[in-house]
Amino acid sequence: MAFDTQGILAAVTIAMYVPFLLVSIKLVAKYGISRGDGWILLLIFCIIRVLGGSLLVAAEKITPVNISLYIGGYALESSGLSPLLVCTLGLLHSIFQTPDGFSSHNRLFRLFQIIGAVALVLTIIGISNSSSNSSSSSANTMRRVGVILFAVLYIVLVGICVFLWTQTRFVLRYRKQLLKAISIALPFLAIRTLYSVLSTFSSSSFDVTSTTQPNTGDLAKFNIFTGEWQIYLVMDMLMEYAIVIIYSVAGLVLPLNQDYKSSDSYQAEYPLSRPQY
Repeated sequence: MAFDTQGILAAVTIAMYVPFLLVSIKLVAKYGISRGDGWILLLIFCIIRVLGGSLLVAAEKITPVNISLYIGGYALESSGLSPLLVCTLGLLHSIFQTPDGFSSHNRLFRLFQIIGAVALVLTIIGISNSSSNSSSSSANTMRRVGVILFAVLYIVLVGICVFLWTQTRFVLRYRKQLLKAISIALPFLAIRTLYSVLSTFSSSSFDVTSTTQPNTGDLAKFNIFTGEWQIYLVMDMLMEYAIVIIYSVAGLVLPLNQDYKSSDSYQAEYPLSRPQY
């Protein structure tokens, strides 16, 4: 059985992310769990992309059609934005770390992480319940609230980034380079977040079978199932891939661990890095 366009894109996704799955494992090993929340989420994102692509490929190869595989694959596709946003949040949080490795503003960043988690849960529940006619309206509402929270979280990331740029003289040496990498990635993340918003609002349901009346609304071309695959390729796949490349290169090239020094002079030079709770 030949793949359709979505199947081909799913297969390409697997091929794209398997190498970066290995790279992200190396980054987590390099920076560790305690100092690498952002890198761990990059690993989770790569796993989600490989797993989601595998489910969609399997869905097209298995007969008779197994709707559960499609729902699982598209659920992972739609929810993948959450770890990417929270990954960026974790990397920004690391810029606030002290020379001896302590984190600052922990409670504030934990709140933002909770926002990302709530958005993820709402999105997954909304997709899971979308096949039930009795709860399709509430499922659609949950999906839309979830994607709005994703957009809010992106705005928060931009605000944190702007704040850090106003405080660069207080940021640790190699953290400044990481901040540059994140700033370069933010426009790509903006397009990816915008696509999620437009795709979610393009239809009043999440119908993987596409057996209902064709979508003819203004946002129809952004629909993940029936929209234009070229838009999906550019605004979703390529934007994500650009972000993963930027973060992976930054993690591999920058000697971020060299910022951790037990020196009193560092605390005097970088007052922003003093512990705050």
